[in-house]
Amino acid sequence: MSLSLENLPLRPELRGRSAYGAPQLKVANQLNTNENPYPPSAELVEELVSEVRRIAPQLNRYPDRDAVELRGALADYVTERTGVEVTAAQVWAANGSNEVLQQLLQAFAGPGRSALGFTPSYSMHPVLSAGTQTEFLECPRGVDFRIDMAAARHAIAEHQPDVVFVTTPNNPTGDVTELGDIEELVKAAPGIVIVDEAYAEFSDGPSAVRLLAGYPDKLIVSRTMSKAFDFAGGRLGYFVADPAFVEAVMLVRLPYHLSALSQAAALVALRHRAATLETVAKLAAERDRVVAGLRELGYRVVDSQSNFIFFGEFSDQAAAWQAFLDREVLIRDVGQAGFLRATVGLPGENDAFLAAAAQLTDYQTDAEKGRA
Repeated sequence: MSLSLENLPLRPELRGRSAYGAPQLKVANQLNTNENPYPPSAELVEELVSEVRRIAPQLNRYPDRDAVELRGALADYVTERTGVEVTAAQVWAANGSNEVLQQLLQAFAGPGRSALGFTPSYSMHPVLSAGTQTEFLECPRGVDFRIDMAAARHAIAEHQPDVVFVTTPNNPTGDVTELGDIEELVKAAPGIVIVDEAYAEFSDGPSAVRLLAGYPDKLIVSRTMSKAFDFAGGRLGYFVADPAFVEAVMLVRLPYHLSALSQAAALVALRHRAATLETVAKLAAERDRVVAGLRELGYRVVDSQSNFIFFGEFSDQAAAWQAFLDREVLIRDVGQAGFLRATVGLPGENDAFLAAAAQLTDYQTDAEKGRA
């Protein structure tokens, strides 16, 4: 007889929760996890295979515990992308940005402390908070899904959170928080502010890295290679901040947390970044084409600077999600009433998505039908 969670001495704050996870279904058009649909280039794969062959005889030894070479390469990349001089001492890397965020919460949050997020936003922020026994506080976004700055200032003043999450471009909505607004939030926050820039390469706006010099004791910018780099399977995330924050997470990280294979793969991907990031422009053009197509069909679409689209409004978004799936198009129900999220895929996948959307306009609310 198998046990259920109710039979285990689980921590009280974890009871009744569900594990994170998008449905992993095999359908013709998988547009639900915001991956880059373009595979790594043949040249990248060839170099990666060669690099694995080179380091394989050394796998009996632990990897570089602090990933110094990789952090230097990431610093060079961030400097190149943002125009802000960044050193290896300011960069920390881990297994995806989720582990980066978890380590930051382990160091700066925990029992008796709180984290504030502007919802709807990245669903892992409350999950990671629960896992670190951090109280997660929600400040709802405005009707346009942008951060309501007056409400944000009030929430920070009222709750005095130890951590504030700002996701830009925001997941699941795709909108960008302006640098001036981010700075205002940093000034108002009593603790640290983590700006989650997982989709930064898809945005034409400036990175919050530009603000680091002015707020070295409060600001952290988290990023990932999972999206723009065709590297979701490589699991590499990182943050940029004052070196003191790197020292802080070293107190809580697990020893040798990044394998030699992970470090080698990320270094190869960074060396091929010029070719890899060419796919970003292709996806941005496809995103704009799909947004225009949805609006022509009468859907409400939030302006996106990411590689996904947040659209509605549906009278029953769960039923609409199933209807898309019935047409071999897997998108994401993120739990926001009336809306769904679709990843921008290859042109053929996007055509299939638009064709399905054209067949499902009856699922729109009466208000949206009136706009068509």
